Amino acid sequence: MKIASVVGARPQFIKAAAISQEVRKTHTEVLLHTGQHYDDLMSQVFFEELSIPRPDYNLGVGSASHGRQTGEMLSLIEEVLLAEKPDLLLVYGDTNSTLAGTLAAVKLHIPVAHVEAGLRSFNRAMPEEINRILTNHVSDLLFCPTETAARNLAAEGIAQGVYNVGDVMYDVILCNIETATQRSQVLRELDLEPKQYLLATVHRPRNTDTADNLRSILDAFNRIGETIVFPTHPRTRQAISQMGFELKRHVRLVEPVSYLDMLVLEKNARMILTNSGGVQKEAYFHKVPCIMLRDETEWVETVQTGWNVVAGANAARIVALTQSMRSPTESPALFGDGRASGRIVKIISEAGVANDWAVRN
Repeated sequence: MKIASVVGARPQFIKAAAISQEVRKTHTEVLLHTGQHYDDLMSQVFFEELSIPRPDYNLGVGSASHGRQTGEMLSLIEEVLLAEKPDLLLVYGDTNSTLAGTLAAVKLHIPVAHVEAGLRSFNRAMPEEINRILTNHVSDLLFCPTETAARNLAAEGIAQGVYNVGDVMYDVILCNIETATQRSQVLRELDLEPKQYLLATVHRPRNTDTADNLRSILDAFNRIGETIVFPTHPRTRQAISQMGFELKRHVRLVEPVSYLDMLVLEKNARMILTNSGGVQKEAYFHKVPCIMLRDETEWVETVQTGWNVVAGANAARIVALTQSMRSPTESPALFGDGRASGRIVKIISEAGVANDWAVRN
């Protein structure tokens, strides 16, 4: 079976690291990188560290408005699919790359498998929410990371082809945390002691493109007083500069870090502050308390267990939580057993035989 995989952003590179390895044991894979994340620190370093196969196509789309970016991706992905004639398209997560790949495939009658299906924030102002809803409703195979995600799909009338396989990102962490601990020098390079700093990431447009939200979050960082390591997305750095906001010395803006360095920073942080779905989940895997800098989260299980608290962009609440939040005593295995990738490829293989996709296409 020939499988085309579409990636374009950091979380997708991480998931692809696990699944591509499994796919290539028994199938042919054509890997498309849309170029949605194109900076070396946001892209190339992940391919190198995680031994992701070199993309067969790099579309080089880069940054643009949502409509322009998605449209350009759609056109270019369609060209690749027409040339390669895959039996299945594999997409990840909820980015514009995800939606563009899905639309290109379904219009060519190519079956679609969606990894990380069923997540919902129930906030349609988020571009990611629209991307994931549309992708879910036209996909043939929907691989859910949690039981909550599967229930979300059932509530929307999607029951066919739904599988709760566990979380692929957990697979990747289990495979790489020992390597990260041995190889990463990030604590030494940044002169950090374990559990003596907070780790922060802020990248979603809801915060970076809304001046009041970003100002409130940065004000909280200034008021916290502890060392905050802040790997800064290019869009966030630009927004801070344009706003003219002055950060105090304990807030340490650093360039985006590699995957292995990020694992080490997460594991050794006293607490994590983020608006990233992936980072809040990685905080749970590392058993590090997390403050969510959004008004909602798709990963409700992390909130229900007490490891994650939703604070939005409320400066007073963020500061108070850094002082009062404590680690819960339990962290249930909510995201599977670290074998999601193998399950996904097994299901794809069996579904391909059952549906005779190669003949259909």
